[in-house]
Amino acid sequence: MAIPVIDFSKIEGDDRAKTLAQIAVCCEEWGFFQLINHGISEELLERVKKVASECYKHEREPSFKNSKPVKMLDEILATKSDEKIENVDWEDVFLLSDENHDEWPSKTPLFKETMKEYRDELKKLAIKVTEVMDLNLGLPKGYINKAFNGGELDDDNNNNKNAAFFGTKVSHYPPCPSPEKVNGLRAHTDAGGVILLYQDDEVNGLQILKDGEWIDVQPHKNAIVINTGDQIEVLSNGRYKSVWHRVLALPGGNRRSIASFYNPSLNATIEPARELVVEKVEKEEVNSAKYPKFVFGDYMSVYAEQKFLAKEPRFQKAVKAV
Repeated sequence: MAIPVIDFSKIEGDDRAKTLAQIAVCCEEWGFFQLINHGISEELLERVKKVASECYKHEREPSFKNSKPVKMLDEILATKSDEKIENVDWEDVFLLSDENHDEWPSKTPLFKETMKEYRDELKKLAIKVTEVMDLNLGLPKGYINKAFNGGELDDDNNNNKNAAFFGTKVSHYPPCPSPEKVNGLRAHTDAGGVILLYQDDEVNGLQILKDGEWIDVQPHKNAIVINTGDQIEVLSNGRYKSVWHRVLALPGGNRRSIASFYNPSLNATIEPARELVVEKVEKEEVNSAKYPKFVFGDYMSVYAEQKFLAKEPRFQKAVKAV
């Protein structure tokens, strides 16, 4: 079983209807799919790959060798314990955002310039993907983008104090001497909106839970993997589900993973779209919402403590006076 691969260039051609239908099926039945011909140049993607790998080698690898998961695994191996490490991940990770630009790695040549260019292009793709979701759900164009921006459309002029958040998590999963004793990244669903992943095209390890079975997200050169987060599940009233996924620790290869998150503003109010839950029955409106109304920041506070637990209780625990 393979993750669906969609040619995104066909969204504007004669195959538009067919491509929209394919994406709808991916969102409803998979929660994960891969985009090719997505508009981001292969030349830029190759530069991203290069600076990310160089950054890990020169700025990150030395500290990972002295990190908590490495020390914990060394201790278990030294004592020949049968214990498995459950509370940390075999991952080196850091976050890039507009807000922390001064903290981006600075020793790797062209890292900042390349990643800024990549993030600018990827955010455009994220908005295009949300507009496809709008169309497939029968919502007005820009509905999801507006919801993420606190009720205002994102115009890229930075005047919106409730602007959607766009962050990029740069991860590496180094070779692990005993992968059966530690997780690369524990199973979870993503808290936010739309996730766009540029993953390693040689080393696998990412898996999703599909029909009770863990299946690989197969490496596909220069594809962008899309998955839906918890907030898309809420806005779609459950038509699009966020999906459990994990990363395996592996004995060989240093897996690169660059995941970007197009998320609501922390101040944004999230609830099922009215168009999807309100219907008239004998002249009376009936609300069939399956999810509560909450502020995304409150949801994130719950998620921070319960990321690796069942997702359903998080929705109710996020509810405060809205």
